[in-house]
Amino acid sequence: MNSTQVQERTSIPGVAGLLAISSGKGGVGKSTLSANLAVALAGQGLSVGLMDADIYGPNIPGILGLSEKPTVSPAGMLRPGAAHGLKVISMGLLIDRGAPVIWRGPMLAKMINQFLFQVEWGSLDLLVLDLPPGTGDVQITLTQSAPLTGAAIVTTPSALAIEDVRRGVGMFRQAGVPLLGIIENMSAFTCPDCQHTSALFGEGGEELARSFGTPLLGQIPLDPRLRACADAGTPMVKAHPEAPASRALVQLAGRLQETLAGVGN
Repeated sequence: MNSTQVQERTSIPGVAGLLAISSGKGGVGKSTLSANLAVALAGQGLSVGLMDADIYGPNIPGILGLSEKPTVSPAGMLRPGAAHGLKVISMGLLIDRGAPVIWRGPMLAKMINQFLFQVEWGSLDLLVLDLPPGTGDVQITLTQSAPLTGAAIVTTPSALAIEDVRRGVGMFRQAGVPLLGIIENMSAFTCPDCQHTSALFGEGGEELARSFGTPLLGQIPLDPRLRACADAGTPMVKAHPEAPASRALVQLAGRLQETLAGVGN
């Protein structure tokens, strides 16, 4: 990215920080993690918005149990939905359930910019951006349009994830977006009956983060309740705050707050 592109980035009035949550591929639990992380951040006293940037597969409304369509203000701005202490916008709130979005790149870019700059976000400490998997049109639009405070990459601990993470790391570094670190999801599973812990997907998170010279921000245990809560539309950090996965998400939220505060200092 050249200096001209960086200068074109526009701040969002009233929004103090923008945190991008990314993944190299689908199926790593990124949206579920993003939603729970945003709720945990709000629970720590921040004013938080959550923008579902996955236009083709918008899962955030279902995870948060949000279905009411946004209204439009007299000024022509979208009013975000509200759920679990968050302000939320998603393509899933604008289309009928199950309706496909069949758009080319320019339409994606237009919608992303509308979500950024034509939504009544009000005053926010942090806007969390749940990105689609990969390094495509949405990621390019976001890194060129808005001054992202930082980005975190979600992965599973499998050795096969290395190349997927490598592409994400390269994208953010090339775009000049501070890479805050790696989040290892589904890191281990503890049997509720015998309490034996198994690393079902491997144990590569710490080594993976080291290989890219970036921190391992957190390790979120595998817990079937995360999926069940997402299906029910209730974040696990609220439904089961005592669970190890919920505690890990709250710790991750705290560490991200500290890391974001240090960006640029």
